[in-house]
Amino acid sequence: MNIKFITPFILLSLLSLTTTTSLDPCASQSDDSNLDVIPIYGKCSPFNPPKADSWANTLINMASKDLARVRYLSTLVGQKNIVSTPIASGQAFDIGNYIVRVKIGTPGQLFFMVLDTSTDEAFVPCLGCLGCSATTFSPNSSTSYDPLDCSVPQCGQVRGLSCPAGGSGTCFFNQSYAGSSFSAVLVQDSLRLATDVIPNYSFGCINAISGGSVPAQGLLGLGRGPLSLLSQSGTHYSGVFSYCLPSFKSYYFSGSLKLGPVGQPKSIKTTPLLHSPHRPSLYYVNLTGISVGHVLVPVPKQYLTFDPTTGSGTVIDSGTVITRFVEPVYNAVRDEFRKQVSGPFSSLGAFDTCFVKTFETLAPPVALHFEGLDLKLPSENSLIHSSSGSLACLAMAAAPNNVNSVLNVIANLQQQNLRILFDTVKNKVGIARELCN
Repeated sequence: MNIKFITPFILLSLLSLTTTTSLDPCASQSDDSNLDVIPIYGKCSPFNPPKADSWANTLINMASKDLARVRYLSTLVGQKNIVSTPIASGQAFDIGNYIVRVKIGTPGQLFFMVLDTSTDEAFVPCLGCLGCSATTFSPNSSTSYDPLDCSVPQCGQVRGLSCPAGGSGTCFFNQSYAGSSFSAVLVQDSLRLATDVIPNYSFGCINAISGGSVPAQGLLGLGRGPLSLLSQSGTHYSGVFSYCLPSFKSYYFSGSLKLGPVGQPKSIKTTPLLHSPHRPSLYYVNLTGISVGHVLVPVPKQYLTFDPTTGSGTVIDSGTVITRFVEPVYNAVRDEFRKQVSGPFSSLGAFDTCFVKTFETLAPPVALHFEGLDLKLPSENSLIHSSSGSLACLAMAAAPNNVNSVLNVIANLQQQNLRILFDTVKNKVGIARELCN
């Protein structure tokens, strides 16, 4: 039995200068503050869709990558300095499920880059790159391109640095990424999102890749660290952004990423945005409890409590597909869910609580309780269906069981059709229902 899955999604900015018409659903919109969201395999996408018979396996494959991503989130360490020197964290990445359409250089060269709220730095494949895709950035074609020297502060904090002891010369570095590795040069150039241009944007210009896990057209970090989009844009966006992700059934333009305070929801319930010095790039929130139906699931407090010293707690992440709770929390939620739904239960991929669809009317809603707000998930945010339609599965799973497994991760499937607002200045996260489809 296979899972029925339509597609992951991509974020596209409004870079087209053509006029939007009602006859062209792929045309850019006139509001330059939005970055429109379309399905990655929809008619508006530059990517080729998988074969029809492989759709059912796509979500299982995506969810299987969550384990590596959650392990990655659990290992993030470093120092946070939003305002001062831009630095690359140099940590290993995992491939996200949303990409943003940007232009790099002068004149701009178009890229579809993975957008990751838990990563700071950006990197793109450059001309002559060994092992890269056909789409590469050409430094010689940009009049604003500038390779960075080993002597600059940014270079001194790049992981895998290959600078000589004297600290002179081009800033070369090597990094690993989800089982793959790449070498790059730290450079600066202009970055364009919609009509906004951010000059002297620091990113890695990749010259060689080993393995197939590095995003084909690079990655753009929207984390909280000094080399992220928010930090490098200075006061331009006032440390504020929000997004609305459509469901997997969306086909044309639907969701959006909004940068800056203008156009954000006027009335939205918020919860405090927390900060861990050991994982400074992550967006922590205070998850106080989980309800299944009318039952508040009994969970030992230590598995939910935010601890800035160890980095344990709960984060909101755009790159993880299904919500992952540390094992004791997930087991408690799963067991209560099973009590309220008639079995028997079976497993399918990452999902261990699948049941006959005729019992779906008995499936209780799942609610996430944060400090200051409660989020009741509709069934489309908490259940996944098999391709034949005969099974429904609880769309959550346990985090990897290892020594670093201290994070609960609220993933993108559970965020769909919600407006998620991040304010890094006032330190708050807002959540409101919004139909993104």
